[in-house]
Amino acid sequence: MSKPDVLALIPARGGSKSVPRKNLLPVAGRPLIAYSILHAQACPSITRIIVSTDDDEIAEVARSYGAEVPFERPAEAASDTATDFQVFHHALGWLGQHEGYSPELVVHLRPTGPVRETALIERAVQLMLQSPEADALRSVGTAEQTPYKMWRLEGSFLRPLIELPGYPEAHSMPRQKLPVAYWQNGYVDIVRPRTILELGSMVGKVVLPFIVEGKIHELDYLDQIPALEAAVKAWVAGEAPTLPGEPRHPS
Repeated sequence: MSKPDVLALIPARGGSKSVPRKNLLPVAGRPLIAYSILHAQACPSITRIIVSTDDDEIAEVARSYGAEVPFERPAEAASDTATDFQVFHHALGWLGQHEGYSPELVVHLRPTGPVRETALIERAVQLMLQSPEADALRSVGTAEQTPYKMWRLEGSFLRPLIELPGYPEAHSMPRQKLPVAYWQNGYVDIVRPRTILELGSMVGKVVLPFIVEGKIHELDYLDQIPALEAAVKAWVAGEAPTLPGEPRHPS
């Protein structure tokens, strides 16, 4: 039996307001985007790695670490308001049109998360391969704050954010009596191409949970850089020596 095609897609646009050029920010001796490429390279089930970017410098660095950049992401899919769906729909459409290529799974690795256990990524891929009924997989962790105690403004008044059948005034009940809620943490997400191209969705209707608890290290704001740097150094000391080496050309 041939090995399933599993594509790792890493979206990395050039613009960023909170941390300018963050995908190229040096972190523990490597540009931030390099870590997601290394994560993908270390997963036995991943057969292809593509970076989707609108930026020539990001493309050059991605290629130097062994990723493919076969197309340039269009401007409408690289704006501040562009969605994941736009990015993935463009990538899969381009690959189908220009290469006749359609993987069985697409693994979404965000470049802002440089600390991952590659064994967890592999486990998530295997879970999807063993679950043909699933449209997608989302990594989640227990939410620190329950949404059942949250409110929204409706005109000049408060209204519960969520109505919970069977739980009148859930906002005033003990947390322990409320259902456990999960927050999507972006550690690793997986989607089938048909979910995007046929259902017009990033998750579809049948979504597998992949629970990853503990601290998720991401770079979204400048004040996160010191903690991120420390976490990456600790990860490098532990897992990174088993990963592929430095790029073919200095970045």
